[in-house]
Amino acid sequence: METKVTGYLPDERPPFWKLILYALQQVVVMFPATILVALISGFHLDTTIFASGLATLCFILVTGRKIPLYFGSSFAYLSAIIGLTGGVEFGQVMPSEMISAVQFGIMASGLVSIVAGLIVRRFGRDKIEKVLPAPVTGSVAIIIGLTLAATALKDAAPVQGAADITGSDWVWVVSLITMLATIFASVYLKGIWGQLPLLIGPAIGCLAAFVVYLITGESLFRTLPESAAPDIVLVPGLLSVPHITLPRFSGAAVAALMPIALATIPESTAHVFQLDIYVNSLARKMGKKEYDIGNRLGDNLIGDGIGDIIAGLIGGPGGTNYGENISAMAITKIFSVPVLICAAILAMIIACFTPLVNVIYAIPQAVIGGIEIYLFGAIAAQGIAIMIENKADMFDAKNIAVIAVIMIIGLGGQYQFGGNIPFFGIEVPCVAGAAIVGIVLNLLLSIGRKKETA
Repeated sequence: METKVTGYLPDERPPFWKLILYALQQVVVMFPATILVALISGFHLDTTIFASGLATLCFILVTGRKIPLYFGSSFAYLSAIIGLTGGVEFGQVMPSEMISAVQFGIMASGLVSIVAGLIVRRFGRDKIEKVLPAPVTGSVAIIIGLTLAATALKDAAPVQGAADITGSDWVWVVSLITMLATIFASVYLKGIWGQLPLLIGPAIGCLAAFVVYLITGESLFRTLPESAAPDIVLVPGLLSVPHITLPRFSGAAVAALMPIALATIPESTAHVFQLDIYVNSLARKMGKKEYDIGNRLGDNLIGDGIGDIIAGLIGGPGGTNYGENISAMAITKIFSVPVLICAAILAMIIACFTPLVNVIYAIPQAVIGGIEIYLFGAIAAQGIAIMIENKADMFDAKNIAVIAVIMIIGLGGQYQFGGNIPFFGIEVPCVAGAAIVGIVLNLLLSIGRKKETA
């Protein structure tokens, strides 16, 4: 007897109560990275959360409700923002005039993505795949996941003095319980419970953290920094309005941030191809029609650009569609666009309700790290899936060369230079640098091979 395949395809809508739970799961997945970008870069936390939800809604609208992706704050812009502003202490907020200048640069970077999307629409997926074949996009996806490995383990076992907790070995207990609970839930549970591993795992992890507190008196739960508290409070302790700033012209911000958009295009492309593979795999197993997500790459890039413009317009950091959320969808087999719409709305509501922000931020860093070990590894695994699905020849000298260079530059840049490779006076994000070198190398090695492969 065949095992029934469960899941939701992009145009399918779960029942209301399931919809809320699935959406909340997506919010939990995106929340750590999104708030961390705000706390590191100096943007208002509530505005950042609100902007991610609003940008996601606009992305889904622009892409015709065909691409289930969540738009969150991107780490790719951090080094450029810090270089432009001089940086702030963790959890401190930049002066409004600084935020306004950065906003202009973020909006300009959105235009780059839109132009790239229009070019892809004009020439089609086949032409783009010559520039971004599976060995490139698959390798980029792998290094996206693996360059985050240190982040996952750092969160899983925070050092002493970091994030309001001590550095005892108990954090390992909490993070490993979270990781195993999440994995076991995704592998062994069936029905609705099997589709909620990223809620079940963190819930069990928080319970473990509470038990640790009872045993040792050591609290692993976090408190939101006072400097990140909202400026406009409607009901003290309950309701607030996100801090909205308006962009102002800054040539320096344009010069610093606009090139970053070019660097995020290969990453965004990899995400779309990942999604295409997983959605169509589920569709085939369910005996339903396949979806044409891979051929909507141009729409995706345009949507990314619109997301940056929307986020920049109201005072949020630059962003991209999240690989973490794709991993969550791949694990749970829930690719429903209505779920992503609901997640975006929930994020906007959370941004306005102080207790909700505090509750989600209070999740122990060790719990987040336990989830990340699984999620970030899943991103890397999706890169392998891209190459398998596209039947990339792993014995071909050209493919080996392209994959090898991307992997080493990407991983080496992360662990030798902390994520940004110094190059002629500029700091190149390691993933972006690896992707660009891989694209150029692939094009060079493709010269004279047409007859050979015909």
